[in-house]
Amino acid sequence: MKSKKACYPYVVWMVLFVVVPMLMVVFFAFTDKSGNFTFQNLLGVGQYSNVFLRSIWLGAIATVICLVLGFPLAYLIARTGRKSQNVMVMLIMLPMWMNFLLRTYAWMTLLEDNGILNQLFEAVGLPKLQMINTAGAVVLGMVYNYLPFMILPIYSILTKMDSSVIEAAQDLGADKRQVFLKVTLPMSTPGIISGVTMVFVPAVSTFIISKMLGGGANLLIGDLIDMQFLGSAYNPNLGSAISLVLMVLILICMGIMNQFDDGEESNGGLMI
Repeated sequence: MKSKKACYPYVVWMVLFVVVPMLMVVFFAFTDKSGNFTFQNLLGVGQYSNVFLRSIWLGAIATVICLVLGFPLAYLIARTGRKSQNVMVMLIMLPMWMNFLLRTYAWMTLLEDNGILNQLFEAVGLPKLQMINTAGAVVLGMVYNYLPFMILPIYSILTKMDSSVIEAAQDLGADKRQVFLKVTLPMSTPGIISGVTMVFVPAVSTFIISKMLGGGANLLIGDLIDMQFLGSAYNPNLGSAISLVLMVLILICMGIMNQFDDGEESNGGLMI
């Protein structure tokens, strides 16, 4: 009975700050400014299909880059001593202690036309590059801000990996490449899936990074929603419809990712 009572605060929190906001989004998405039921808001989302595609594409690119960079780094950290692990994890977490907006401003200073990088290029006789207000700058900002969310879940799985399984594979004649492909990689699948989800979801829905590093030429879904609620194109009904469609797309992507995790590899089994 006491355990049930202990759950009440969490239930109240979930209802007030999760369920109620979601119901409000659904309500505004299916009503017009007069409160009448309509499908026009959802039908109007179709005109922004290019924005959805751009957001998914850039988010997917950033996620892949984070995976390519994050997995080897998480693997190297997991292979070091305990004290070294603590130091390296702290260094990865350190930028996250700084305000998200300030970190993005720092990249503006680096990438702008008269920024630090272009000044260095000019000093060594190289031509200046157009880096700010490009899709590449947006992806770079995503990778920088969300890379820790890829490293930490994978690192957490790798540190819990049973070393006896790897030793057994080596005793059976597997070389380092086979051990990695058939033991380490399959057993780290839950961490990879968690990392991909934690990077892809905020990358697709971001608006600060695209607004500051991409300029007006790289409009993403987050910018579009921001415009409907806080911008000049004030239309909360359409903004709610866009948010609802985005939420459905994210749930579909998460469902697809979960299909790759059947729970067998995380139990230490070998993938033959």
